[in-house]
Amino acid sequence: QLQLVESGGGLVQPGGSLTLSCTASGFTLNTDAITWFRQAPGKEREGVSCINSRDGSRAYADSVKGRFTISKDNAKNMVYLQMNSLKPEDTAVYYCATSSRFIYGSNWYLPIVYDDWGQGTQVTVSS
Repeated sequence: QLQLVESGGGLVQPGGSLTLSCTASGFTLNTDAITWFRQAPGKEREGVSCINSRDGSRAYADSVKGRFTISKDNAKNMVYLQMNSLKPEDTAVYYCATSSRFIYGSNWYLPIVYDDWGQGTQVTVSS
């Protein structure tokens, strides 16, 4: 059974860094794209970054470009989100998501294209 588990969230001061991890089981990372989303209270779920496991192509939301880096370790079946220069507006629950029917493309940021989600990990950026 496919399962995604996020970890690594926490409280960090503005300007600080965190690395989130997404551990996948029940499928192999080298065949599917994985995407990080986030959702702040009262806001819609937002696509943050996507990695195409087939060729390593990456996409980022404009709000995180230059600050966040997505990467993967196929051997460990894990995807990471390195977050630097964190801002209070990055505060949210972060989720990883995937779908066997999703082919990496320009619609990567749409939650509707994903079938499988983790439970989320809270990131709070505050002084």
